[in-house]
Amino acid sequence: MSTSTTPAGDAPQKKGLFGRRKKVKDPKKPGQIAQIRQVFAMTRKADPSAVWWMLLAALAVMVVAVLIGLWLDQLIYLIILGLPLALLAAVLILGRKAERAAFAQIEGQPGATSAVLGQLRRGWYYDQEPVAAEAGGTMRGMRDLHNAAMVFRAVGKPGVVLLAEGPKGAAQRLVTAERRKVARVVGDEVPVHTVMVGTGEGLVPLRQVVKTVKGFPKKLTNDEAAVIQQRMKALGGRNRPPIPAGMDPSRTPRMSRKALRGR
Repeated sequence: MSTSTTPAGDAPQKKGLFGRRKKVKDPKKPGQIAQIRQVFAMTRKADPSAVWWMLLAALAVMVVAVLIGLWLDQLIYLIILGLPLALLAAVLILGRKAERAAFAQIEGQPGATSAVLGQLRRGWYYDQEPVAAEAGGTMRGMRDLHNAAMVFRAVGKPGVVLLAEGPKGAAQRLVTAERRKVARVVGDEVPVHTVMVGTGEGLVPLRQVVKTVKGFPKKLTNDEAAVIQQRMKALGGRNRPPIPAGMDPSRTPRMSRKALRGR
């Protein structure tokens, strides 16, 4: 969960039967069908082959259903049963393809690591803004934010995880310096991990960041992680660097887990 955002307000409610309150649907929020259509359009634009993979998955399920139906002499029943399963298979393929398309859209964008950290679930704490940043060079008199190096921080049962993005040399220097700061605060008993995010040898692609972070050995309890996060907040309050002009990682678009799953 984020440490720099406030929880969204509760949805409007109205009374239903037996005095129970039920949520009123937000008219501005698209329904599930509309969300799936949006995800499908985005995925097809990024990866046209996704449509054929969806059709192939649905066809494979129906072929299996027909063969089983012929074997059991229950063809009609198995066809009826196979239709929703075929649709489910197509939606699962859509979810996988949509996830890859979403990662491809933000790959290389400043603050992309912060957007990916939004997929961490309960028991994790992370900052939307970088805890260390170094602006890149200039291009035509303006800051080249695509060459900015940044370090983001997450705290969970594995300890403290520092994730660096940007030019490899600058990012490595930043994350090494930040690791020293964190180690002085948390002590030797708390592990401090570093992850270099990017494409290339020795770097972790965006799509594998969450898996890598969760893969570190768990050394802390939930209560211990909460205490460490409080220490980190104090550290960040004293040493948080100024954000390069024109860059606002806190506004980096979040990837919806429901949309990626196709529902």
